[in-house]
Amino acid sequence: MATRILIADDHSAIRAGIQRICSNKLLAPQFGEAENYQEVFTQLREQLWDLLILDIDLPGMSGLEILKQVKKDKIKVPVLMFSFHSEQQIALKALKTGAAGYLSKDAADKELITAIEHVLGGRKYVSAAISEKLFSMLDSDPDKEPHELLSEREYQIFLLIASGKDLSQMADLLFLSRSTISTYRARILEKMELRNNAELAAYAASHKLV
Repeated sequence: MATRILIADDHSAIRAGIQRICSNKLLAPQFGEAENYQEVFTQLREQLWDLLILDIDLPGMSGLEILKQVKKDKIKVPVLMFSFHSEQQIALKALKTGAAGYLSKDAADKELITAIEHVLGGRKYVSAAISEKLFSMLDSDPDKEPHELLSEREYQIFLLIASGKDLSQMADLLFLSRSTISTYRARILEKMELRNNAELAAYAASHKLV
């Protein structure tokens, strides 16, 4: 029986690349595509899938939010999170939320099929590089504050948000696009387990960071 794979990514080149890799290695796979969260849930409602490959940075609703909703709705499909980010904190968050695997897009050419086979076999999968980072976290200081887990760029944007800067102002200051700033903001909130800018600002004030 063909493996039915739903690919959720807002870049057509990424979706095409996944299909190319899978078509070369898997037996007659069948594919579905989604560019945003609405299309993801439409596809999940319309038919059954053996696997959902889910980009973590979909527009409108992040991959982690979609994953939470999939679990809440008790949709029976294993989810392989797919991302340009290789941070261990995001991978750990995805696995805790219920993902069956987490794979960096940079490793897709070499590891995608291995990841798919693990997940379809009922096992968890993270790439070797991320796995090493996850194990290193076991030896890290458990008393670190949430903001100490941010990368240098994330901490910079964290402070700008906490000081009241909006997307356009941060984009101009850092010479980044608004969408890139939005992606960083989502990652900061996920890492720090905060819900919005107000909670972030309150955290920064309580820790005397601004």
